[in-house]
Amino acid sequence: MILAIIVGCEIGFWVLIVLGLIARYVLRLKRTGVVLLAITPVVDLILLAATVIDMMAGAMATLFHGIAAIYLGVSVAYGHKMISWADIRFAHKFAAGPAPVKKYGRAYAGECWKDVARTTLAVVIAAGILWLITSLVDDVSRTSALSGLYGILGLIVAAELLWALGYTLWPKAESAPKPA
Repeated sequence: MILAIIVGCEIGFWVLIVLGLIARYVLRLKRTGVVLLAITPVVDLILLAATVIDMMAGAMATLFHGIAAIYLGVSVAYGHKMISWADIRFAHKFAAGPAPVKKYGRAYAGECWKDVARTTLAVVIAAGILWLITSLVDDVSRTSALSGLYGILGLIVAAELLWALGYTLWPKAESAPKPA
């Protein structure tokens, strides 16, 4: 059940974003667009509530309950960046906005370090949700599947750190223009 809710929430998140951007740029309904984009966190609340309710109703924790916690952390930490990414592309395509700019060198490395901070925030949120569920359920036999995820969360941060360090030491070079 929780997997279906995760999938539904992910679809709902992107549907709200696309509808918000269509309202903003295609239909020129700026307030409607802002409202649709602003309610995307409601999807996260639905997932959090469903996860907690499922566990409190006696469900045995599975990897999917842990994925729900990770999804929530990523959504909170990266949600604004994902919406901005889509917004720039919609503005360019439908409202004569500037083209998205690719970053290279120090600028790209700087973005990688910002992602380290975002990923750390996502992991802290996910770990907090895992702890909250484990504390609320208060039955190690039902929540043991969640405790193994803390190490994975640490690996995620380590990978992000290595990625940023790699692009700091070996900056991403701008590719040569392709001949016409």
